[in-house]
Amino acid sequence: MSESSQPSPYDDDDIDPRRIRSRNRLLDAAATLLSTGGVEAVTIDAVTKASKVARTTLYRHFQSSSHLLAATFERLLPQVSTPAPTSGSLRDQLIELLSRQAALFNDAPLHVTTLAWLSLGPAGARADTEDRHNTSGALKARVVDQYRQPFDALLTSPQAQAEFTDFDRELAICQLVGPLAFARMTGLRTITHNDCTTLIDKFLTAHRPPLH
Repeated sequence: MSESSQPSPYDDDDIDPRRIRSRNRLLDAAATLLSTGGVEAVTIDAVTKASKVARTTLYRHFQSSSHLLAATFERLLPQVSTPAPTSGSLRDQLIELLSRQAALFNDAPLHVTTLAWLSLGPAGARADTEDRHNTSGALKARVVDQYRQPFDALLTSPQAQAEFTDFDRELAICQLVGPLAFARMTGLRTITHNDCTTLIDKFLTAHRPPLH
């Protein structure tokens, strides 16, 4: 089998209802363990015991505990399925996009916990194997790409090129999304549409060339 035809560790193309049910039971058990005990609680023994699914069945779905954990994280992450806005001014499009992102942070209890773990990469007590490094690294890249793509689309658009001076796009995305993550992690406040408007206006003021 060629490398391109290798099955994804996150996907299950098997249409057998029994296999789908066993996979869902494993992921449900792993998600519960993750939410109550953190990453260290998601072990093969704990998941098979909680799900009442045999170890041999688990390994038919997941190559290792790393792949199981990665699939669990990906299942818990809210999906950014809508493209960047395409109508209205650049300001209006950025406000709409940031408001969507804020809603994702506000609505998903495990979202920030998951992203915080991913931001650490493979470091940690259970991250000393090449398998875990490759699995968590691949998932991290997928998550980052998913969240940055709509911002990239707007910040590289002809409208943005016409309005902005040169700037570091990755830093710009951090400036926009960073307050959402901080507010959610600390519980300091719930970011509203008005807050997003304020953040975008300050961002635009900082990056637009001064008027003469």
